[in-house]
Amino acid sequence: MTTEQQKIEVQKALQALKKGGLILYPTDTVWGIGCDATNAEAVQKIYKLKQRDDSQALICMVNNYGMLEKHVDNVPKMAYTILDVAIKPTTIIYDHPAGVAENLIAADNTLAIRVVKHKFCEQLIKYLGKPLVSTSANISSQPTPKSYKEISEHILKGVDYVVNLQNEKSASQPSAIIKLGNDGKVVVVRE
Repeated sequence: MTTEQQKIEVQKALQALKKGGLILYPTDTVWGIGCDATNAEAVQKIYKLKQRDDSQALICMVNNYGMLEKHVDNVPKMAYTILDVAIKPTTIIYDHPAGVAENLIAADNTLAIRVVKHKFCEQLIKYLGKPLVSTSANISSQPTPKSYKEISEHILKGVDYVVNLQNEKSASQPSAIIKLGNDGKVVVVRE
């Protein structure tokens, strides 16, 4: 992928996101369905597309620690240590999220956030200036697609824009998920 191609795709994806649309895009893990994490209507569209109960929280991504700190009331110091030593993409579930759509926040007032290290996603989030929802590109209870070719027609037709980077290599595995309470409790949800 050339830098020029990436810039064009970032702009096209941004247009869809700013209109409250859904995008299908490559991430640092698997192909994801995304939207502006501050737009409750867009978040609801994702639940509907995935046929997922909205009590099952979604992950969102930020592009740096500054954006993370803006959307979590108190980031535990342990989070930075975990993220600095993580070998694979790692999502952390934080207590007391802030500044995101209410329907993105779990019933226990937590939110799963990943600081992404993926050129396309970093650029997209930078220009959006907000966190980006990232959930696997499948209907709930169906297997997570390991590549673009495995994404169902239902998902492809249900988004407003498909990022034209189908040859983009991704890890093809979901991120690790760790729940990190402000009380210091650490729980590994998914390795």
